[in-house]
Amino acid sequence: MRIEVLVDVKTTLGEGPLWDVDEQRLYWIDSFDGRVFRCTADGREVRAWDVPQKIGSMCLRKSGGAVVSLARGFHFLDFATGDLSLIADPEPDRPNNRLNDGKVDRQGRFVAGSMDTLEEGPNGALYRLDPDLRVTRLESGIIVSNGPCWSPDGRTFYFTDTWSGQISAYDYDSDNGTPSNKRRFCGSLPNGGGFDGATVDAEGCVWSAHVYAGQLVRYRPDGEIERIIDMPVKKVTSVMFGGPDLDILYVTSMAKPPLPRFPEDGVMRGSLFAIYDLGVRGVPEARFAG
Repeated sequence: MRIEVLVDVKTTLGEGPLWDVDEQRLYWIDSFDGRVFRCTADGREVRAWDVPQKIGSMCLRKSGGAVVSLARGFHFLDFATGDLSLIADPEPDRPNNRLNDGKVDRQGRFVAGSMDTLEEGPNGALYRLDPDLRVTRLESGIIVSNGPCWSPDGRTFYFTDTWSGQISAYDYDSDNGTPSNKRRFCGSLPNGGGFDGATVDAEGCVWSAHVYAGQLVRYRPDGEIERIIDMPVKKVTSVMFGGPDLDILYVTSMAKPPLPRFPEDGVMRGSLFAIYDLGVRGVPEARFAG
């Protein structure tokens, strides 16, 4: 195994790595500074787009461009022009919330959650954006929505409220995009911190970034820990497999923690990392069908 800094970009709050299988490019975001980045598998040809609000996550569209979950709603993003157009704001009455992490299910629906900006109250919710652009609330009472991902067959949905102390698993109805039978998948972080972004590999194991603990943990489908990877920074935020063979694990990090009780990391803070030679491959991410 080999860990290296792929792009030394110093994101204030790096998040949401996303591998584009078609174009062989990696996307990631700076949530606090409102930026979308793109580079090649080896970290070259870096390009950035600015957005006018904090950004929680993004997904690619089958028809081109992207959907981004900004602080105040879902928007289309045109990469050619940089233009944004509002799809829907699911929480116009909650000014102290913002949309956060999200991913696309195997059928092309975008599932993303919101969070309390102070990370204190259970004011957030989980939403599904359908291809016809309707928005449905799936769950409420969430402090910080994070880590949505699906098993390779799409039948199990994983999700965490960062400070709940666990990742939850759900049965997932692929016909209508509804999660049910919520249950504990794993909990009790080995070295503290919180559950942040996550992804699933081709063997059905869940990879979770343990923010503030500086670790990536691979959980077997039964929730048991298979391995722990210590990172060179404590503020790791999210993970995604990519590269030509989907065998490179990309890891985002933050340069400036939003919670003052956590100190900043050293010179590698905010970098985009790549991990090689894990002996594991990822699963291609679906595109939004709308």
